[in-house]
Amino acid sequence: MSLLQKDTRVAPRTGRDQQRMSSFQLNLSPLKEPLGFIKVLEWIASIFAFATCGGFKGKTEIQVSCPKNPENRTITAAFGYPFRLNQAAFQAPPGVNVCDVEWRDHVLIGDYSSSAQFYVTFAVFVFLYCMAALLLYLGYTGLYRDSRKLTMTDFVVTLVATFLWLVSTSAWAKALTDIKIATGPNIVRELGPCNQRVTCHFGSVTSMGSLNVSVIFGFLNMILWGGNAWFVYKETSLHSPSNTSASHGQGGVPPPSGI
Repeated sequence: MSLLQKDTRVAPRTGRDQQRMSSFQLNLSPLKEPLGFIKVLEWIASIFAFATCGGFKGKTEIQVSCPKNPENRTITAAFGYPFRLNQAAFQAPPGVNVCDVEWRDHVLIGDYSSSAQFYVTFAVFVFLYCMAALLLYLGYTGLYRDSRKLTMTDFVVTLVATFLWLVSTSAWAKALTDIKIATGPNIVRELGPCNQRVTCHFGSVTSMGSLNVSVIFGFLNMILWGGNAWFVYKETSLHSPSNTSASHGQGGVPPPSGI
């Protein structure tokens, strides 16, 4: 009889525990652990990744001199994200006829929008996922650590994100190299009027330091996500399946895995 009473007293307590785990309770302790701290770093690094690439605007300038008028005039081609250079036409100064050439018919060479947009779009998705993960870590700590599906999903997403950071950053780094060539001194040889009656000299191009930083942050993100995979793995049942299955079989909450 006492055993039956003991069981009936335990059941309501277990129900309250489960209800408490499924409700939002702010807990900042995961930020002191690698799992939460690295997730914050991933969130910040993703912001720098898409901001330094998606916010870039630049221009290429060429000095032009005509046979009848040796005075140099400047024509400019403005470009930026998403780097469809084949749509960036050259422009003469307003109201100035430069060598009787319609410079708007001449554009830069190349379309690198696919690599740039893939990189920026993925970085934005990572930014949103990090926010959702931090909400789960800090607000539903017990639910996250007690759920096999949540921890396993987090682990799989971490592995996929690491691979996609490698792919997207490598593709963007190659595209950036081509962009530097297409907007550099080589463009003079590609302009038709410059190979005929007009004398052209390469002037300048906007510094692409921020784009170099975006590549650095891309590979930094890959390192962060790859390193964090181990700490996410330790939260899954793959790391200690015997302890996790035992705690689930007893109806209790599995202890934290010591992240």
